Amino acid sequence: MFKRYKLRDFNFIIFIAVTALMVLGVFVINSADSSFTIKQAAGVTGAVIIMIVVSLVDYHFWLDLYMLVYVAILVMLLAVLMFGNTVNNATRWFTIGGLTFQPSELAKTLMIIFMASLMQKMIEEETVSRPKGLILFTVSIAIPMLLIFRQPDLSTTICMGVVMVLMLYLAGLSYKVIFITLLILIPAAGTFMWYIQRPDQKFLNQYQVDRILSFIYPSDYLDVNSQQANSVMAIGSGQLWGKGLNPGEDVVTVSNSRLISEQQTDFIFSVIGESFGFVGSVLVIAIILLIVLQCIRVSRRAKDAGGMLLAGGAACLFAIQSFINIGVATAVLPNTGIPLPFISYGLTSLLSSAIMIGVVLNVGMQPERY
Repeated sequence: MFKRYKLRDFNFIIFIAVTALMVLGVFVINSADSSFTIKQAAGVTGAVIIMIVVSLVDYHFWLDLYMLVYVAILVMLLAVLMFGNTVNNATRWFTIGGLTFQPSELAKTLMIIFMASLMQKMIEEETVSRPKGLILFTVSIAIPMLLIFRQPDLSTTICMGVVMVLMLYLAGLSYKVIFITLLILIPAAGTFMWYIQRPDQKFLNQYQVDRILSFIYPSDYLDVNSQQANSVMAIGSGQLWGKGLNPGEDVVTVSNSRLISEQQTDFIFSVIGESFGFVGSVLVIAIILLIVLQCIRVSRRAKDAGGMLLAGGAACLFAIQSFINIGVATAVLPNTGIPLPFISYGLTSLLSSAIMIGVVLNVGMQPERY
């Protein structure tokens, strides 16, 4: 479980960048709603400790437990559907000792660990692009994705699906299979868009349909778009250098005007844009990009397929999740709720990301030369 490592192999760039974003998140959340500051600060402290501890655990330990990890995912997702708290017609959370736990956030990290081990076996058996491997892959991701979709949590379902498919590509999926899949998915997407606009459709909830259609026909759904419109206004009002954190009541901001509900979570980037302006927003995106690129670097130097897929899956997760969150905040994508990694308020998201980074750090401490 534990090995002797060399300090020179510890990726301080990832560690410092992630810690910096977490600390920044505390200040930004304090600016959005100070009532969440203490919990987030405590979460950051715990996340840094977890990140260090997990980085010292041999990543093969997690890969060997892949079936136990998968069972844990299914148990959590089933339990939250049966016993979880329902808020705004969504059942996604447990409340334990006054703290809220969201299983779907932890499931994204655990699915990367499970699929990395499963795909490593598929690579060894050369079944990645064969029907046997593709069926196993599809069934393995379909069950947890369906449970998350039932909560309902469409954004996490999409994010997890995209990350898993990208991991399959990293495992060596043939371009022939990719081409055939695209031939099927493109007309299927058109059929899906036609179907959800039918008054008798049963696939999505009405609010999900409205969010998708509001992106296509913005002038017809002004009320639905109000959150994103206010977010774009906040980001734009920051101009080049921003208004600063907690500028005071004499400075009108979206935060102190409460124009965006729950701004500390899904729309945290609007606080960044308003507080730090264009320069600060670009800097935050650059740090996230640095973390993703460092994860890719660790993936390329991994000594086996399992390590490569773990680090590569982490890069995909942080890249896709950040793209969706920032895309929603800037109205580039339809409105859907998903946290910005390391920054948004949410202890489950924070600790899950810390676990994933810890695993990546351990992969980096066992490079190919060993």
